[in-house]
Amino acid sequence: MQKVSLGSLETSRIGLGAMSMSDYYTGAGSDDAEAERAVREALDRGMTFIDTAEIYGPFVNEELVGRAVGGRRSEAVIATKFGLVSHAGAGAGVLDSSPENVRTAVEGSLRRLGTDYIDLLYQHRVDPGTPIEETVGAMAELVAEGKVRAIGLSEAGLETVRRAHAVHPVSALQIEYSIWTREPTETLLPALRELGIGVVAYSPLGRGFLTGAIRSREILDEDDFRLSTPRFENGNFEENLKFADEVASVASEIGATAAQVALAWILAKGDDIVPIPGTRRAARVTENAAAASISLADDHIRRLDSVSAPAGERYAEGDLSRTGI
Repeated sequence: MQKVSLGSLETSRIGLGAMSMSDYYTGAGSDDAEAERAVREALDRGMTFIDTAEIYGPFVNEELVGRAVGGRRSEAVIATKFGLVSHAGAGAGVLDSSPENVRTAVEGSLRRLGTDYIDLLYQHRVDPGTPIEETVGAMAELVAEGKVRAIGLSEAGLETVRRAHAVHPVSALQIEYSIWTREPTETLLPALRELGIGVVAYSPLGRGFLTGAIRSREILDEDDFRLSTPRFENGNFEENLKFADEVASVASEIGATAAQVALAWILAKGDDIVPIPGTRRAARVTENAAAASISLADDHIRRLDSVSAPAGERYAEGDLSRTGI
């Protein structure tokens, strides 16, 4: 698979998001052996970029990734995130990007991943209680110590990115980006390109919605995170099927799957964007990897671009308030 650059970091054109293997979605944690096979299949297909976080589980997702890449560490580009677990006693779900918490979090991640370095370390969400300069300063120290190779931010606004970048080069900003979450193209991407910062696009398949596999809310477990998001609410869900339908129409015309079309759309937006579709099945990894060889015609891209805005915000209000995009 083609290699691209995220700032100073070289990685695969398409990566693998590991979150759904352990948490948040229907079926998570039900088959760790298959999830580990999916990670190894990604490496076999040249999808070297593997994205995890300490909050996923919490902690068990990093352990799974660590087991899966065992013996193949040099092939993998491992990205993980801190900041949504406070190690000072407050626990999971509490914002904490204090320098002390950064260092504690990284030591735990290194142990669970079974490695002595992290390729890309992100701040998961901006902590309003800690100046970004202090957080990035701690991350920079870890780079100097060889425990981290590159740093990134997740869901941070442009002003925060600029302040962070002034302390230490930021290689990547992780954002939600897909056919139904296109807002970053308006102002964010041009500014990031001026700064030489790449983009890691999470939920590139619209949390599975764009694949066409979710035609009813009823197929999701009651505790599936997606059911708490406005786009999956009754009424909005049905309205948003227009996205899945248009992706399926293009896929039928070019002889590809809907997932491949959704990924190819992102790849067409620039070689400094790395989508990280999530799955826990090796067969889906194989399918997603094949998207790297698909080129959409300009007409197909225009059709996908022209689908009207989705019904509902991408997160519920409380979660949305933690994002800066």
